[in-house]
This record gives sequence, structure tokens and C-alpha cells, in this order.
Amino acid sequence: MRAKISYAVTAAVLVVYFVLVGSRGVMLIQSGTVITVTFGVAVLILPVIGVWFLWKNTQFVRRANALAAELDAEGGLPPDELRRTPSGRIDRDSADEVFTRRKAETEAAPDDWRSWFRLAVAYHDARDTPRARKAMQRAIALHDGMTVDA
Repeated sequence: MRAKISYAVTAAVLVVYFVLVGSRGVMLIQSGTVITVTFGVAVLILPVIGVWFLWKNTQFVRRANALAAELDAEGGLPPDELRRTPSGRIDRDSADEVFTRRKAETEAAPDDWRSWFRLAVAYHDARDTPRARKAMQRAIALHDGMTVDA
């Protein structure tokens, strides 16, 4: 729940920022000189890119959460079998052991979105966020019946 609140607050702050930057871009365009119009257009491009990125990221999070809920309903969420340090951080060797098992599971069933979801969790636990995201994207695509390139 804390992650959802943090995400919502961050998204709200970004939207406010995009509005402020966008209004400055419009003000520059309204000035009417070649330089200010050029800068105004350039300034307006940034919020457009930001809104697109925020929208795509929000879609990704919602779809990943939907897969997690479906997997939980099936009783297929991976158990938390990781050892932790006294401070509560995940032990790296433990994460690597779980990752090895999840990778083998995914290699045995490469078309199963559930195994890709569990692999994404293992990547995340091993602190490999880019690969975790790619594995989750693959899980989403397989779940939705989309063709996935290897």
C-alpha cells in the first residue's frame, strides 16, 4: 500500500510540474518573437514526453498488479524464501539461489506467463531492475496472448 501511495504522490507532483512547465511554454509562445516561440515549443515538448512516459509507466504498473492479483488468486505467487540481513535487506546469495531456480523454471516453460512473472520477481529481488521490467513485460505480453520475440 505504501508503494501505491508513493507512486500516486510522485505522479501528482509530476502532473503539477508538467502543468507549470506547459504554462511557461505557452507564455513564451504568446510573446511572439521568433526566439521565444522557438523556446516555447521546445518547453512544451518536455511535458508531452513526460505525460506519455507517466501514462506508459502507469499502464505497466496496473497490468503487473493485475497479473499479481490473478496469480495470487491461483495460489501461484512465489513464496518469500529469501534470507535477510539483520537490517532486513535481502541477502544477495539467497537472491541468486532463488533466481537460478526461477530462471530454470522459465527455461522449462518459456511460454508460461506465470514463470516469467516469478522470474521478474527474482530479478527484482536480485536488484536487476531493467531485466525485472523486461521479464514482467514478457509476462504481460504472454498473458495477453501477444507474440513475443525471444
